[in-house]
Amino acid sequence: MSHRPNSGLAAVSTALLAMSRHLEVRDVLKTIVASARELLDAEYAALGVPDDHGGFAQFVVDGVSDEQWKAIGPLPRQHGILASMLHKAEPERLADVREDPRFEGWPDAHPEMSDFLGLPVRDGDEILGALFLANKRCPTEGGGCGFTAEDEELLSILAQHAAIALTNARLYERSRELTIAEERSRLAHELHDAVSQKLFSLRLTAQAAAALVDRDPVRAKGELQQVAALAAEAADELRAAVVELRPAALDEDGLVHTLRTHVQVLDRAHTARVTFESPGTRALPAAQEEAVLRVAQEALHNALRHADARLVTVSLTRADQGARLTVTDDGKGFDPRMVRSAGRHLGLVSMRDRASGVGGSLTVTSARGEGTTIEMEVPGG
Repeated sequence: MSHRPNSGLAAVSTALLAMSRHLEVRDVLKTIVASARELLDAEYAALGVPDDHGGFAQFVVDGVSDEQWKAIGPLPRQHGILASMLHKAEPERLADVREDPRFEGWPDAHPEMSDFLGLPVRDGDEILGALFLANKRCPTEGGGCGFTAEDEELLSILAQHAAIALTNARLYERSRELTIAEERSRLAHELHDAVSQKLFSLRLTAQAAAALVDRDPVRAKGELQQVAALAAEAADELRAAVVELRPAALDEDGLVHTLRTHVQVLDRAHTARVTFESPGTRALPAAQEEAVLRVAQEALHNALRHADARLVTVSLTRADQGARLTVTDDGKGFDPRMVRSAGRHLGLVSMRDRASGVGGSLTVTSARGEGTTIEMEVPGG
């Protein structure tokens, strides 16, 4: 093995592309650490994101097994050299970390570390975390080596891009949280306005019927009929409120643009390649557009989370007066008969229900080792 098997512009480019493909904060942190360790040919790498209580909200390592990490114990505190990087925002390059006066030791299960290179991950004046490497691999057995000024410069470039990737991931998660919160708030408002008054009336009418059942059965029967009518109205109001949960993007941007945007986000967030094409489709009734979007989302979720796919393709094409959605992956596939017999549907029942609910059809083609194709047709209107 060469001293730096992945050195050079190509390796830096690979590391930066890997970071840009993830949108979940935890995934970004893991990619940063793994990229830094590989790029600088170190035995260990870690990245700590500080909290406001002298510890770390997240601490990701690479080069340490899960068993060893569990044996090490709780997350480290902000002390010693780690604290220095976070508070002074300066890089640290040491020939032997154990000889530094700030070194305070480590747990018994902690691996032995000597040469050390660390620096803060910064977004302007904000310190997002501390990234460090330990135990530079030597080109020859027993040959002394350590991190160089070139290594420090390379890690500095990586840290700058890591800050961008981490900031983007945080913004993405925050945006998603706000969207969910806004949707919950809107639903709560809808339910309160549309249903609560009906339920209040229903309760009062039921109480009146209970009071009349012995002394005036005829009036009690009338009140109970009113209870049934109010319950039906409440159910209709609730159903209408749920229908209003149709994704806003469909109304604003249409099905094709919404699907394309969704695919682009997934392509960035996963290592698998996700593509979308739509050579031209007619506008569909609102219910059919929502059903197509939901089936596409479910099929993509299955392909990316369960199929170990490397390539997922989504296409939306015209089919007579309607449209045909096709989601194909090159993953491990499955036997649909075995899935049904085992009671694991992978969302197939939900997808079929959505298709049939708008007068469409759903076809699933899959076999072990041969990927999966989900095809949905809707009639249009």
